[in-house]
Amino acid sequence: MFRTPTTAGATAPWEELVTSALLGTDRRPSGTGPGTGPVALLDVAALHTVRRRAGLLPAAAAARPGTASADPRPPLPPAARHRLAQLLADRSAPTGAGGRRGAAPDLTELIPQWLATANLRGYRAPAALLPGLLDAARARTDLRPQALAFAGPRGLWLAGLNPEWKFALRGSSGGSPLPEVTAPEAVRRLWEEGLFAERVALLGAVRAHDPADALALLTSTWSTERAEDRLMFLDSLRAGLSAADEPFLEQALTDRSRNVRATAAELLSALPESALAGRMAARASSCVGPDLTAGADSVAVEAPHECDAAMQRDGVVAVPPSGRGERSWWLGQLVEAAPLFTWPGRFGGRTPQEIVALPVADGWAEELHAAWCRAAVRQRDREWARALLGAPSLPPSNSPGTASLAERSKLLATLPGAERAAWVAGFIAAHGLSEAFQLLGVCPVPWAEPLGRSVVDALDIARDAGSYPWSFSGVMGLAERCLNPAEANRLEVLTTTPDEPEGASPGAAGYWSEAFRRLVSTLRLRATMDAELLPEAG
Repeated sequence: MFRTPTTAGATAPWEELVTSALLGTDRRPSGTGPGTGPVALLDVAALHTVRRRAGLLPAAAAARPGTASADPRPPLPPAARHRLAQLLADRSAPTGAGGRRGAAPDLTELIPQWLATANLRGYRAPAALLPGLLDAARARTDLRPQALAFAGPRGLWLAGLNPEWKFALRGSSGGSPLPEVTAPEAVRRLWEEGLFAERVALLGAVRAHDPADALALLTSTWSTERAEDRLMFLDSLRAGLSAADEPFLEQALTDRSRNVRATAAELLSALPESALAGRMAARASSCVGPDLTAGADSVAVEAPHECDAAMQRDGVVAVPPSGRGERSWWLGQLVEAAPLFTWPGRFGGRTPQEIVALPVADGWAEELHAAWCRAAVRQRDREWARALLGAPSLPPSNSPGTASLAERSKLLATLPGAERAAWVAGFIAAHGLSEAFQLLGVCPVPWAEPLGRSVVDALDIARDAGSYPWSFSGVMGLAERCLNPAEANRLEVLTTTPDEPEGASPGAAGYWSEAFRRLVSTLRLRATMDAELLPEAG
């Protein structure tokens, strides 16, 4: 029960009461009166608390936030709106006993696809679901591009009112509309006075409209920008990169920042007609050519013996990573930056396929072919990419380019989508699924029929062989997201539990059946979700 504190205790400063509470009332009574203890201290603290609260004056009202920009996109159909609410409310992956996922679809893996379809069809996000959408994007960085595009101007406006959603403002205009790129005075004002995120967004918008105007804008303040800002601005030149950018990039080769210099050199090497590309071609040609001692049917390599100042100015990094030799490190950078059209003339008019098939002397084949792979990716050269990939039936260790699946994935990404899918389908047919996971990741979604059939056939073969099912869980997850939903009926036969062959992993048949049931149910749910996002679904 509360008792009236003594006069001494009631007038004791708050800081003194805190000290007494920390040290103990037996050591520091703090004016609560002789013979009193913790109860009296708490009584005094209660009285002080009431006084402090009663004495507070109301704070001045903050300025009301401005209104969000209008979003002219049409609203979601009712069924799709309900589906989005369900997806956002159930963002944790379902698991059963022993960590098994069960046969129910994993809704967490369907959110990115739902958002991509909604954005493709031009819908706006329901205002009531924006908080949940931003929370989902905060938790999963893979959702952010599609989620923020779907959230639109209202989502950015809302993100500006909550510090937990500040990620949404990075790289955007901060929720404020950008000026018309055809209004030079407004563009100039925002470029000179805006926040960094606003300036990045503005530069991207101007670059998309007129690359020359964007370059002029960037040049006007380049010398006064911070190094990290210069790097971000320079990176924006990748979009619409052309020979008109070369003079500016050549100047950037002498920038104070090493990262800026390296990026400028990379961009220049992506312009095959640039002066830097010519310098790199001359250096690479002096290192790689026909083996004159053994005839023209092999490749001789003489790696650089030094990395001089001119090479370093052109972006060659002098110090290799740990475990790499200096000369091989320098050679790889020279060949990677040299235009690929250098090599047919260097090797007597041979095609890329014929060049990569030539034997390479002194064990330099792996280093040389890996550099050619990086050059093909950087220069988006499809002919060289095809040559370096070789036939999909060849084992990776015997391929003409590189055995690295990561490098092969990058080469595939330079090819048209249908060609990518056909190549990976052939690879799976020849080698199975154990090495195909990275390659599948670069194929367009939904998978083309030959690729989808190849994946399903390989999974069926693994099931019939009694293979350990959990080693295929990654591919099965990809199939749930990437197979054409129209395949669901054809896959129904695989949902039954087969007899376990002799030597099979215990319980494998049940797991395979469960996985195929989940695959079929997920494909059917994807078909339903897609139908819900059609305009007539409302």
